[in-house]
Amino acid sequence: MKIEKVEGVVISERNYGETSKLIVMITKEHGLISVMAKGARKMRSTLRGISSKLTYGYFHIYYKEGKISTLIDADIINSFKVIRRDLLTIGYASFVCELVGQVIKQSIMSKDLEVIYDYFISSLIKINEGFDPLVITNILELKLLPFLGVNPMLDECAVCGDVTSIVTVSADKFGFLCQKCRTNEYIVNDKTIKFLRMFYYVDISKISKLEISDKVKNEINYFIDDFYDKHTGLYLKSKQFLKKIEVIS
Repeated sequence: MKIEKVEGVVISERNYGETSKLIVMITKEHGLISVMAKGARKMRSTLRGISSKLTYGYFHIYYKEGKISTLIDADIINSFKVIRRDLLTIGYASFVCELVGQVIKQSIMSKDLEVIYDYFISSLIKINEGFDPLVITNILELKLLPFLGVNPMLDECAVCGDVTSIVTVSADKFGFLCQKCRTNEYIVNDKTIKFLRMFYYVDISKISKLEISDKVKNEINYFIDDFYDKHTGLYLKSKQFLKKIEVIS
């Protein structure tokens, strides 16, 4: 059996037996894989640190397609130390990991995996660099929707196609609404329209500045939450945990 080098992030870990860990990773090459880290819970094990959640690196493994692979060693690229310092950022990172894992399960094209993986890594890096985790997470959520087969209309009115008088956005009606097609929907801030469109197209890795009011952030987050609830069929345990943390924070 040949040792393979894969790039990835540990997204979960659990004890296995008396001294080992079973980890789940999102990898660039194979998507979601399960990996056994034998003896990783021993104090002196070289696998102890590199098999912990949110470790990003090049992992040397005995890869078994469709089965549990075995971890040999790893070269750490980023341990996301800033994320690990705060419960709120840990919550957002956990949500990002679970969300991307669910999307990968539903998207089987290899070309899709590359794009999804790049979005995933860029998002974790930006959160670790100190950018607002809610905003980065919302951007990622928007970018992942096409891979779930539900693309909101954020260039024109979702009802009539008008591009000149957009006044709000509706999950029920699948995107932007103009003044003529709006019925009883709440009118959002002009900047909410602007930023939603920008979020949909921005390159996450190239974000260098984010200045958005709390009102606009809340309106964007409400729409994205509502859209996911009504159109994706995803249920993410980490989202409920994240909401509890936000209340405490």
